[in-house]
Amino acid sequence: MKKRLTIKINKLSLNEMSKIKTDCLVLGINSDKSLNKNVLELDKRTEGSIKRLQKKDYLKGNIGSSGYLAAPKGINSDLIYLIGIGKSKEKLSMEKAKSILSSMISSILTTKAKNASIIVPDMKVEGQDLNWVIQQLSYLAENNSYTYDAKINKKDKKVISLKKIDFYISSSPNALIRKSLRIGQAIGRGSNTAKDFGNLPGNICTPSYLGNQSKAAARKYKNLKCRVLGEKEMEKLGMHCLLSVGAGSAQESKLVILEYSGGKKGDKPHALVGKGITFDTGGISLKPGATMDEMKFDMCGAASVISTIQVMAELKVPLNVVAIVASAENMPGSKATKPGDVVKTLSGQTVEILNTDAEGRLVLADALTYVKKFDPKTVTDVATLTGACIIALGHATSGLMSNSDKHASNLFEAGLKSQDKAWRLPIWDVYQKDLNSNFADIANIGGRAGTITAACFLSRFTKDYEWAHLDVAGTAHLSGPAKGSSGRPVPLLSQFLLDKA
Repeated sequence: MKKRLTIKINKLSLNEMSKIKTDCLVLGINSDKSLNKNVLELDKRTEGSIKRLQKKDYLKGNIGSSGYLAAPKGINSDLIYLIGIGKSKEKLSMEKAKSILSSMISSILTTKAKNASIIVPDMKVEGQDLNWVIQQLSYLAENNSYTYDAKINKKDKKVISLKKIDFYISSSPNALIRKSLRIGQAIGRGSNTAKDFGNLPGNICTPSYLGNQSKAAARKYKNLKCRVLGEKEMEKLGMHCLLSVGAGSAQESKLVILEYSGGKKGDKPHALVGKGITFDTGGISLKPGATMDEMKFDMCGAASVISTIQVMAELKVPLNVVAIVASAENMPGSKATKPGDVVKTLSGQTVEILNTDAEGRLVLADALTYVKKFDPKTVTDVATLTGACIIALGHATSGLMSNSDKHASNLFEAGLKSQDKAWRLPIWDVYQKDLNSNFADIANIGGRAGTITAACFLSRFTKDYEWAHLDVAGTAHLSGPAKGSSGRPVPLLSQFLLDKA
C-alpha cells in the first residue's frame, strides 16, 4: 500500500500556538460564540477580530462550516481555517463528529499547502473518546488526499500538494493515541489501494492482474502468502459455476487465495470473499450501453478484500485472515453461457442460469464452497451484487444479510464505529421459494426483492459456518462528475477484524 502522507501527533500547551510553524493552521470554533482556549488566544492576537466576525455572523461555527483569515503577527502560518464544531460542551453523534473532521481535512486540501497543522478540537462524541477522533482524523487525511496516479493525461491530474500533517492535542500522546493514528492511516491507505484497483480500466485490471498484484502483496508482507488458481485447476476441482461466467471471455478466470497468519497457529481464520468481475457486459443478457463503462467497478468487492488483508498485514494484527477472490470477465461470445443453461457448482448443487447478468452470485457460490476447507470462524462476502440494493438503501449504506445474528451485529457495530455503515435486510425462508427451478436445484434469479433473493441464493452455499453478505452496489463507487471508486467497505471490514483481534 502506498504511503501518501506523513502524519505526526504532538502536545500543545496553553498559549503555545505561536510555536506551530506551518503553511496552514486549522482549529475549531464554537457556534454559541463562546471562545474555546485556542480561538481565544487567536482573538487576542487579532485584537478581537474573531469576536467581531462572530457578532456579524461571518463566522458562524455551525457544524462543518468553515471560515478563514490571514495569520496575525506572532502566528507562524500563512493561513488559518476556522471550522465549526457546534455548541461548546455539545455531545456529538459520530456522524456529526466525522463531518467536522472531514471539513478540517478538506479545508487543507483546497490550498496549496505542503504541510499543515490541525489543533484537534475537544469534542464530546457519543460512545467514543479521543482515540476514535484521532483514528478518524488520520483515516480521513489519508483517504481524502487520494489521487488517481495512473491517469493518462498527467496535465489534467488533480495535484495534492500536501505532504505532512501535524495533529496537536492538549495532553501528551500516549501509546494508545499513537496506535489509533497508525490504525487510521493504515485503513486510509487500504481504502486508497482499493480505489486504485477499482479505477483502473478493464483492459488493465483483469483477473490475472488481480492475481499478480496479490502475489506482489504477499512478497511485501512477511505473514502473507498467496496462491492463484487458473481455469484448469478450477475445472479439476469442479468449479463449473464460476467458470461459466468467464466462458465467453479471452481473459482467463482466476481464484485468488491470500492467507494472513497473524494469530496463533491453529486458530480458525476469519474469511473474506470478494466478487471480482473485472468487467461486466451482462454476457448474453447484455446490459444497456449507457454507463456500461462503470461496469469496471464490478470488482470492487475483490478490491476491498485484497486491500483489507493488507491493512491487517501492515498493522501486524494478531489474527488469522483468509481472503478469497473469485474473478472473471463476463463477456458475450460463441462459448458464453446462455440463458437456460444449467451448470454444476463445486457444492454439487445445480443452477439454472436464467439471466447471465446475475453472474456475481455464480462466482461467489463456488468461492463460498471452497472457503470451507479453511474451517473459518466467520465468512463475510463482499460484492457489487444488485441494483436493487441502491433502490433500497441508496449510496450511503451497504446492504447486510446474514445467517448469524451475532456476526451481523458485529459487522453493523463495526460499520457505525468506522462510519462505513451497513443496514441489515432479512433473508427469511419466504423468499427462498422465488429461486425454485423446474430444471435445476436452484435458479440464479427470482422475485421482486432482488437484493434479498440474491443473498438467499448465496445462503444455499453457506450452511456450514457463520456467514454474512455485504452488497456494496451503491457504496463501492460513485457516478456522475465525481465518478470513481470510494474504497468502501475497507473501513468497515478493517474495523470488524480489529474488533475481533
